[in-house]
Amino acid sequence: MSVTQQNPRALLVVDVQPTFCEGGALAVPGGDAVAGRIAEYALSRRGDYALVVTTQDWHVDPGAHFSPTPDFVDSWPPHGIAGSEEAELHPALAGLRPDARVRKGQYAAAYSGFEGVTDDGTGLDEVLRSRRITDVDVVGLAESHCVKDTALDAAARGYRVRVLTDLTEPVTPEQGRAARDAMAAAGIELTGSGARPAADARPDDQS
Repeated sequence: MSVTQQNPRALLVVDVQPTFCEGGALAVPGGDAVAGRIAEYALSRRGDYALVVTTQDWHVDPGAHFSPTPDFVDSWPPHGIAGSEEAELHPALAGLRPDARVRKGQYAAAYSGFEGVTDDGTGLDEVLRSRRITDVDVVGLAESHCVKDTALDAAARGYRVRVLTDLTEPVTPEQGRAARDAMAAAGIELTGSGARPAADARPDDQS
């Protein structure tokens, strides 16, 4: 029996876009390096997942989410503009071939991937449940914002959630610590990408 048959698991790749990497409108320190690590991980571990889903900020007119005088809490400089090169998936993910692509935030602020839809209007929760996913691993940008909110929403919907902490970066270290505290309090597992979920261990792996 395969890992995915025992425990159907999805990899959620959150907002790995040039707009959140070095040179982008809202650059997260280390964003380009995270994109490269995620690409390598997904290539080497694709067989561990029944489903791989990407999310993207895809803003058309998100209202007060954009501001010429942003407070960097509830308002931000324009970023992730729908149709722009900065809003596309990071070039490092060119070979990822996700099973589904979710875009969010067209007309409102949207930090969680569960607020987005595919091109045919299907929400992330429906995408996961259609494949009977029970467990999700969350990676991407930024840990302190969209990764955190996506993970918290997944946990609230009853999924078992891991955040792979070496495949994400926060906007600031302080915000990263606060995000990890919030996720841990919600029962989300924080672990490195080299850790294999205990629930997925095959009987023949046990000594």
